[in-house]
Amino acid sequence: MHELAIAESIVETVGGRCGDARVTRVLLSVGKLSGVVPDAIRFCFDLAAAGTPVAGARLDIEEPDGWARCRSCGGEFGVDDLILLCPCGSADVEVRGGESLTIRSVEVT
Repeated sequence: MHELAIAESIVETVGGRCGDARVTRVLLSVGKLSGVVPDAIRFCFDLAAAGTPVAGARLDIEEPDGWARCRSCGGEFGVDDLILLCPCGSADVEVRGGESLTIRSVEVT
């Protein structure tokens, strides 16, 4: 489960930037094409945060849709999984969004 390593990295990054301030909320953006399972991140986040200034913080996750551009017809279209096929039938597509995992914001007290 690579989500535990990702959650640990998020906690380490947030903790490193916030020092001893108590973190109350972390907002992540997890693209639908990122290969990361948001529910698994939620489960692992509390485990990774235990004993750190991030412990007890609320984790909110946005899940932006993926989108791609067809190299054959030039059309752009939304995608929800990694089976990339343009409505025109072409599989010659370029993913243009929805692959990232980003810490969007952190709230501290």
